[in-house]
Amino acid sequence: MLRDELPKIITGSVPGPKSKELLNRRNAAIPKALSGSTYPICIKRGEGAILEDLDGNKYIDWIGGVGVLNVGYTRPEIVEAVKEQSEKYFHTIFNVVVHEGYVELAEKFNEIMPCRGTKKKTFFANSGAEADENAIKVAKAYTKRQNVICFSGAFHGRTNLTMALTAKKAYSLGMGPFPSGIYRTEFPYLYRAPKGYTEEEAINYYIEKLKKIFDEATPASDVAAMLIEPIQGEGGFVPAPIEWVKAVRKICDENGILMIADEVQCGNCRTGKYFASEYWAEAGAAPDIVATAKSMGAGMPISAITAREEIMDSVVPGTIGGTFCGNPLACASALKTMEIMKKEDFSGKAAKIADKVMKTYMRFKEKYEVVGDVRGLGAMIGIEFVKNKKDKEPYPELVNNLVQAAIQKGLLIENAGSAGNVIRFLAPLCITDEQLDRGLEIFEETLKETLDKLS
Repeated sequence: MLRDELPKIITGSVPGPKSKELLNRRNAAIPKALSGSTYPICIKRGEGAILEDLDGNKYIDWIGGVGVLNVGYTRPEIVEAVKEQSEKYFHTIFNVVVHEGYVELAEKFNEIMPCRGTKKKTFFANSGAEADENAIKVAKAYTKRQNVICFSGAFHGRTNLTMALTAKKAYSLGMGPFPSGIYRTEFPYLYRAPKGYTEEEAINYYIEKLKKIFDEATPASDVAAMLIEPIQGEGGFVPAPIEWVKAVRKICDENGILMIADEVQCGNCRTGKYFASEYWAEAGAAPDIVATAKSMGAGMPISAITAREEIMDSVVPGTIGGTFCGNPLACASALKTMEIMKKEDFSGKAAKIADKVMKTYMRFKEKYEVVGDVRGLGAMIGIEFVKNKKDKEPYPELVNNLVQAAIQKGLLIENAGSAGNVIRFLAPLCITDEQLDRGLEIFEETLKETLDKLS
């Protein structure tokens, strides 16, 4: 079975002839903005953590749809659940016609979401950007305030509001004007904290930066919410230190501000917990609202927003929901995905994978001058490349070459970070031991070859 195989490139180089043909068709039919050359991959089928292209080349996928495939490609039970639902009905708009899958899925999310409150409520949207946008709408409805605080390195989506919230402006070139009332401060990127600071000093530094917003940008009394990724995705897989989270929680409580956890990428068992903000809750700093998406539907478009009852019920009828939100097929997929993740302890799988990857990456850090930092939470791991450890100058050229070299050996990897100098690890959590070992071998092989090439 494909799900048990190892990578193999049979066309000599990638892309092969069939993939080239489809790529040419894509370039003629699809906007240039979606026709990049970084990944000349055209999928024929996928199983588990393995992708096969149109030419029969097989790859280990460490990108996983950028965090969508925690449960892997085409899990048979999920395929069957969606098929079974499709034979009943494809669609209802939930605002008009209720279907049981939506209600059951909301009940299950209310049980496991680590946000504050004994009684919680959940509603669904279609994407991570919609989840974040709706979380902010809910926060504004509850607090009756207009402003939002976000952070450097953040990525929250490509809608008009979430482009404004996203730090890297390459994602929003020429798309303004953007909504007002958004204020940004520094995220605690400890590897790049002021030189010579201890971790405690660095966290205090970032907290003081946050507090300055209330003096220099917006009064705290005008702030509805702070939107935080427990571990930044596009920002470079940078975890939010727990002591910083606790301090932010205290600031929010003192000022009537809601704390939103953006778990679009890090949720659904990726970090060794079902949700990364469980770590926050264990430290007494649970968020008020949690937004998640990506892997909750195993590839079907669905996202969730959860908060305690008093917050959710403050929303004016008609201001949330939408035509495809909580689509029956997507709900069926999400219900079966959750069942599998709980039954097979996917959080435990993430912890086991993380142990091996972190040990290997830490060995790389000791061995190679270009490996500046290794960090992560569970199996969401970033390895940051620099020109040398002393100066920490980002080395995106190395990363770009690594990505291309790895493709030719049957490993799919992707960059991250504001400078594009981080490689992210987001392999499906069903990856076999043999596949993980081979992926790590290919990664080091390509690193050595790339360093030789660039020298």
